Amino acid sequence: MNTQLEQLIHRQSALFLDFDGTLADIAPRPDAVRVDPSVVQNLQRLHAQLNGAVAIITGRSLNEIRTFLYPLTLAGAYEHGAIRQGATGDPFQEPTPPLETIRAAAQNLVQRHPRLLVEQKSSGVAVHYRQAPELHGEVIQVLTQLTAHDNELQLLQGKAVLEIKSAHVGKGPAIKAFMQEAPFLGRTPVFIGDDVTDESGFEAVQNLGGTAIKIGEGATAARHRMPTPSALRLWLQSTADHLETTP
Repeated sequence: MNTQLEQLIHRQSALFLDFDGTLADIAPRPDAVRVDPSVVQNLQRLHAQLNGAVAIITGRSLNEIRTFLYPLTLAGAYEHGAIRQGATGDPFQEPTPPLETIRAAAQNLVQRHPRLLVEQKSSGVAVHYRQAPELHGEVIQVLTQLTAHDNELQLLQGKAVLEIKSAHVGKGPAIKAFMQEAPFLGRTPVFIGDDVTDESGFEAVQNLGGTAIKIGEGATAARHRMPTPSALRLWLQSTADHLETTP
């Protein structure tokens, strides 16, 4: 492990983590993801060592993350920041634009191409094409037409997934909001992610004087990298071990 990366977390850090492709390896289907038991164990340790300043920043729903990380309960921003839950209190959901037309169009796509998978979220609609990569062009054409003249909606491209969400939410704004409240307030943020959808989060933490780490290859604003989610799992372990011996 890069020694410089090992030293990025200290007792006054705030740790923000993406889920798919970061804490967990990418799977053929969203429901096929498996979480290594060490992830939950080391996140629990880091949560205690950082006085609760650990949050999940993901496109996943709140209930999915609760299931994947059970019995751990962390702060988090879900559905790309449309739903946010702090260290204490109930989840808060940002206003959601009307999605009926989007949902119908996505279902129509799946009816024509059964290998596509539609993920209906409370604040958006995602179309996964990992099982049919040749359909990327058609999916993006359909979804682009749906969002082209609506300033309230944004088309977000991820790894083999296209998602329509509110144009007013994102991972960067979610991290900034966390940094204005306890237990994150006054700390130095670190955000780790793997996808284009994480770029606004990378820019946010670096603008706040913190550190962004990208998992894997590809163009990025992040100034640091790790090669794989398995490397991140080792980093979580070594970081928790280091903090145990750090005053």
